[in-house]
Amino acid sequence: MLDEALSQTLNRASRSVRARRAVESFPLTRKVVDRFVPGETTADAVAAARRLVDTGREVTIDVLGEDVLDLDGARGMRDAYLSLVAALAEAGCAAGSDVSLKLSAMGQALPGGTTIATDHAAEIAEAAQAHGCTVTLDMEDHTLVDSTLEIGAALRASYPFVGNVLQTNLRRTPGDIADLDGTGARIRLVKGAYREPESVALQRKAEVDHAYERAIDALMASDCYPMIATHDPTMLDRAVERAREAGRDTGETARWEAQMLFGVRPELEQRMVDAGHRMRVYLPFGTDWYGYFMRRLAERPANVAFFLRALAHR
Repeated sequence: MLDEALSQTLNRASRSVRARRAVESFPLTRKVVDRFVPGETTADAVAAARRLVDTGREVTIDVLGEDVLDLDGARGMRDAYLSLVAALAEAGCAAGSDVSLKLSAMGQALPGGTTIATDHAAEIAEAAQAHGCTVTLDMEDHTLVDSTLEIGAALRASYPFVGNVLQTNLRRTPGDIADLDGTGARIRLVKGAYREPESVALQRKAEVDHAYERAIDALMASDCYPMIATHDPTMLDRAVERAREAGRDTGETARWEAQMLFGVRPELEQRMVDAGHRMRVYLPFGTDWYGYFMRRLAERPANVAFFLRALAHR
């Protein structure tokens, strides 16, 4: 119960302007931020990606930022992703890599936002296709789910490699998995990092865990490409077993993969790599790190302990 209360507090703080100012005023060392965000520039991200690829991992890269409120900001985020794809290609690690987009950063909330965000994401998908990358549309709070899934479906008409994210804390997710079965879509499965009302989302950790298990089973039984995003060894073991039962194989020909956030469980990443499974690391970068950082603290008490120890020894 204490852990859940702490998680709720940190999730609320991730969207609080006052809390952001307080946290950013701390003399945080780069050691703390670099645990989860390896840099602020495209060059930083590409260098981190290169290191991960060299150790047998794959990457999905996120330019940090969300809730863009004007067209210039949305165009700026589009351009940041286009520069990222070009830089990955120049570094020789674009093929097989993925980029993760938040549609709110592409202009989704603006007047005419569906068209704006779709057009921006399509430009990124076009560039990604030219260099052998894939694209995944991150999921945000529950008010954007319908729009995000609709944009994903529209983009897959021209770019079949565009994936969506589903959050198992949302009560609607079993239905969304059923609707996506038959599309062959790439689907990243997460528990959900946003605090949602009880009317639309499960509230207790045990309920969300059970929903995640059921969603693993459903995705592995579908024709979608499951991307099982978890740091829980029990969930990973379940995914491995269900993939084996579904004949999804391992290694480069595997028709599923595991995903983890940069810096959270590197030893577990290595276990998956050593076992011959596809392992992709979610690699964020940029100056707008606050919301992402606070949500990582909210997910695991061990992350909070790391943060406090670093502050104590700064």
